[in-house]
Amino acid sequence: MDIFQVISDRRSIRKYKDTPVEREKIEQVLNAARLAPSWKNMQCWRFLVLTDPERRASLLQAFPDDNPGKKAIAMAPCVIVVCADPAESGVENGIEYYIGDTAIAFEHLCLAAHGVGLGTCWMGWFDEATIKAAVGIPEPIRIIGITPLGYPDQEPKPRPRKELSQIAFFESWEAPC
Repeated sequence: MDIFQVISDRRSIRKYKDTPVEREKIEQVLNAARLAPSWKNMQCWRFLVLTDPERRASLLQAFPDDNPGKKAIAMAPCVIVVCADPAESGVENGIEYYIGDTAIAFEHLCLAAHGVGLGTCWMGWFDEATIKAAVGIPEPIRIIGITPLGYPDQEPKPRPRKELSQIAFFESWEAPC
């Protein structure tokens, strides 16, 4: 699939079929994440893959009941906890690059998943300490996000996006695209 088509067609999926995800596909999307660029090529990201139903269920207490993604975590046959080791990144101009580095890897994972017919939903509204305790993530590792991973059982419509002229400028802030 063409990369621009993958970017254009990817959606946040919150309903999944109960079909297990093949380990080969899981490894394929993890490998895409592994290839992401990072600050000084330090590759601070870590991925915890959960396919065991009890391990996945242990995450649910970390999500508020009104979080629309909580059902997706419960439903998906696989969940990936996307983490970072801040010690394997840096700070420049007050910016902690472990967050950006891992976000890039996370997006690589989401795009690759869509490219192989799987759905994802980037989730960040959770209690980090509860998740760490539930699945044994050590300090000082940080959880950047979580995604269910599975075969979509829905086809969401595109969400509205700002026009390019509202977000991109050439040469100065007064010259939108």
